Amino acid sequence: MKLARDTWLTFQYEAGRQFHSPLAIAAALLNPMTYLLFFTPFLKSVLHAPSYGDAFRIYVPLLFCTMGLFGGFFSGFALVAAIREGVITRLRVTPLSRVGLLLGRQLMLVAMICFQAVVITVAAIIFGLRVPPANFLLALVVVAMMVLLGVSISYALALFVPERVLGNLMNGVAQPISLLAGVLIPLSIAPLWVRRVALWNPWAWGANSMRAIFDDHIGASVVWEAGLILGGLAVVAVLLSSRLFNREIA
Repeated sequence: MKLARDTWLTFQYEAGRQFHSPLAIAAALLNPMTYLLFFTPFLKSVLHAPSYGDAFRIYVPLLFCTMGLFGGFFSGFALVAAIREGVITRLRVTPLSRVGLLLGRQLMLVAMICFQAVVITVAAIIFGLRVPPANFLLALVVVAMMVLLGVSISYALALFVPERVLGNLMNGVAQPISLLAGVLIPLSIAPLWVRRVALWNPWAWGANSMRAIFDDHIGASVVWEAGLILGGLAVVAVLLSSRLFNREIA
């Protein structure tokens, strides 16, 4: 119970800091909204989609995966900034548990990106996207697992790797993973060996699951398989980042 309470208190604190800055919220939405509004017409033309609704049905799940991947992976910089500014030090002297401090921050980012996904979906619905509510809620669960996995890995790297090389490392890891997930270029046109390597990429499973959900195939095996893979790895990553956080922020 104490861990849950400490996590909730940290979540409230971080969410309050985030949502009291409208400019920060607008900035977080700028990139995905830009891609949604300006990239989808190109996609419609290239794929010869009958309507913008069909183009959005193809692109929105991939945009979700992109948000989950990059939003999670680059969150480590926020942890480094919080440590440098003394935010973590001030919270450390409170009775809050170290795990609660970390998990609350992680879940706040999950909630933030899920909020962005809701806004993106509402905008896409206005322009013709049609997705059943149950499918959309399931897609949010997949996004949440992707973000939690990414942010846990990012926090672990931020605590373990020197700050001067963190940016290059994050880019060096995130870009290949995104390519192997098929969020930028479809894996269907990739060589066979690339598709085989992608089978070891959890975000590729998430992307395939997201496509199936938006295609109204929520009973497809890839959906529950992706859930098991992402959920299991997210738990392991959370435990690893918590252990590093306890050791480094002693």
